[in-house]
Amino acid sequence: MNDGERLRALAAQAPVCLVEVVGVQGSAPRSAGAWMALQGTALVGTIGGGHLEWEAMRMARAWLQQGMPGDSFNQRLALGPSLGQCCGGAVQMRWSAVHAHNVEAVLARLQPARAPVALFGAGHVGHALVRVLQPLPFWVHWVDSRDDVFPAQPMPQLHCEHSSPVHHAVRDLPAQSLVLVMSFSHAEDLDIVSACLRRQRERGDLPFIGLIGSATKWAVFQKRLAERGFGADEIAHITCPIGLPGIAGKEPEVIAIAVAAQLLQLRAQQLAAV
Repeated sequence: MNDGERLRALAAQAPVCLVEVVGVQGSAPRSAGAWMALQGTALVGTIGGGHLEWEAMRMARAWLQQGMPGDSFNQRLALGPSLGQCCGGAVQMRWSAVHAHNVEAVLARLQPARAPVALFGAGHVGHALVRVLQPLPFWVHWVDSRDDVFPAQPMPQLHCEHSSPVHHAVRDLPAQSLVLVMSFSHAEDLDIVSACLRRQRERGDLPFIGLIGSATKWAVFQKRLAERGFGADEIAHITCPIGLPGIAGKEPEVIAIAVAAQLLQLRAQQLAAV
């Protein structure tokens, strides 16, 4: 159960106090958009911990005991001597009431902007990566040509697609998708990457195409892609190997963490460019 589902479950039982960071000046533990929710001893989410969070929780519990008059209030909290934190900034906070009748609207507002990820391959690394990405600000379109390779239970922010041939799914990917190619077959990988480069040539809307593999695999792929008519500049748009440099290990979970870190960097770059 993720934080949104926990908030929904709490609001179904009794009113909840939602605490949000709505603005930041200078340095602060979390940026605007961070939130937590309280109901009795139950706590969901975090605004960064430390004395700021403790003070925000104290104020929330006091407001809950008063019956949350007015349904919301705002206050600016400085992070200097008064709170004993050396961040040096200040945060604008909002406390608001969440009930069963408005929890869905609140959850829709709290959802972060999610970057679309197209993941080709439901092997060990694919499964590990989907688990790592679940709490992160991504929406994953997961594609494989094989049957019965996806989880039996649905997962949030995840769409599974069986596609045969698998590269046909490239045509309908959301624009600005961050593409990861890690199928069970090098032949499929080559077809998927080729389809991505053709789409990039036509539409220019796939900012990242990542291919799992060794230096040897990448050398072979560069030759075969050139034979398929792709130029050096087009081939250079592919990142191989994938994952943040400096994170060693071939275990699926290690690779998944390195790739997730790389995706977070890419998302930050996209947001900065907006």
